[in-house]
Amino acid sequence: MVDYVELTKETLVMLFSLVFYWLKAIVQAILPTRLQAKDISGETVLVTGAGSGIGRLMSVRFAELGCRMVLWDIDAKGNEETARQCKGVGASARTYTVDLCKRDDIYRVAGQVKQDIGDVDILVNNAGIVTGRKFLKISDDMIQKTFEVNTLAHFWMCKAFLPVMMDRNHGHIVNVASSAGLLGVNGLCDYCASKFGAVGFDESLRFELEMLGKDGVHTTVVCPFYISTGMFEGCKTRVPWLLPILKPGEASNRIVDAVLCNQKVIILPRALYFFMALKGIIPTKVLSILCRYFGASNSMDDFKGRSEKRD
Repeated sequence: MVDYVELTKETLVMLFSLVFYWLKAIVQAILPTRLQAKDISGETVLVTGAGSGIGRLMSVRFAELGCRMVLWDIDAKGNEETARQCKGVGASARTYTVDLCKRDDIYRVAGQVKQDIGDVDILVNNAGIVTGRKFLKISDDMIQKTFEVNTLAHFWMCKAFLPVMMDRNHGHIVNVASSAGLLGVNGLCDYCASKFGAVGFDESLRFELEMLGKDGVHTTVVCPFYISTGMFEGCKTRVPWLLPILKPGEASNRIVDAVLCNQKVIILPRALYFFMALKGIIPTKVLSILCRYFGASNSMDDFKGRSEKRD
């Protein structure tokens, strides 16, 4: 039998909560970062794909904020350069050469980090690869590798470092996905699918942490448009005034700011929030027409990229 009194109470609480958190989100969107930023000085930050691109820029920004840096990349030379830049702003930095395609390698080096440094407070799953080829032209090995780096590595990294965060009820996990993890793109079947997986992983993990009462452990999923780091060299946008190719410095700063403010989802540029909301209410054929008009369906036509480049 339905308890209508209890149901009414739950409904009123739900409606009040909706209004409260909606208003809170509006206020947080308006307030400058400096007025709501948490203090992360002295915390240990691990960044994958730290040897180049936004991984390097985020690492240096975290270092400037007084964090201890743990830098992972398969490119040892690039990783050492990032460490040099971090040390140049007065931070400590340790480098580890890791192949994120190998789960056992991830767990082995994670154990080494715990012995060398201790607990990780902020984990940034940033490393990623792209083939940029039509589906039937992608080898089976490259499809598997795309998922290993872009999706499965997030699972193994979190399995390695999340338990301590949960025990302490303190920590932050950043999963760098893509706007291609929210909307399919012609010529990016494997990449889109892997990034859709990263988005779903982050959302489900966030709900799990909430239900377990781990309100001190935060997650942020990052869904940017193309970033001019070289990874998507040759990609184009038909409407740069609306969907610009992002500058690496802008993207990396927005991600770090999202961590400082415990922002759950960040989509870049902001215009994409409108398109993502529109996707859920328009017919699929209308979506296809809009993607063609705004150039999304042809953005990969002149793709060059950098072979197996992590970013």
